[in-house]
Amino acid sequence: MSEQIFEKKASFFDRWAPNYDLIFTTIFYQSLHKRLLSYVTLPHPSYVLDLGCGTGRLLNRLAKTFPDLQGMGVDLSPQMLKEAREKNQHHPRLIFTQGNSEYLPCADNQFDAVFNTISFLHYPNPQQVFREVSRVLKPQGQFYLVDYIQLYSLDSIPFSPGGINFYSPQQRELFADNARLITQGHYYLLGRVMLSIFVKDSG
Repeated sequence: MSEQIFEKKASFFDRWAPNYDLIFTTIFYQSLHKRLLSYVTLPHPSYVLDLGCGTGRLLNRLAKTFPDLQGMGVDLSPQMLKEAREKNQHHPRLIFTQGNSEYLPCADNQFDAVFNTISFLHYPNPQQVFREVSRVLKPQGQFYLVDYIQLYSLDSIPFSPGGINFYSPQQRELFADNARLITQGHYYLLGRVMLSIFVKDSG
């Protein structure tokens, strides 16, 4: 059943990909990324993962802000990745590859930070995603999770196959605890979009 859901989700975002970077989403993500970056601290140099990278906007902004940063974008949708590769302003510092959030194509302890922006609500098994994020993070690496805690109107967005889910700060903390991640804090970025920052236990 899970494989069918992932195939349907990939197909859903494939269809959306050519029109994803429209004016509304461009303005929305520009504002969101600007506010997110005010909370981001990275070592120099750093290697980061953008999970659910879409068309690669956040990674490009991170690479521009941090000149010694290298990054990998992972997404389920081949067409989103096609758009990301075409818009890659920092190749070869940035690469984009297809992957499932529950079984990341990455080594243990590989990244200084993992970013996940307006993507977590689509994942059918959120606890498994937290475990994978913890696995690929280096000790003391940070996980920046940005997503809605609730939408104003569920009728205002298209639904991805399998539906979408929202999680309170307390639910996010429980996922983190079960994945050996320590909660550093929660911060509202834009409307009901909340940033939660977690750090990997060095023990």
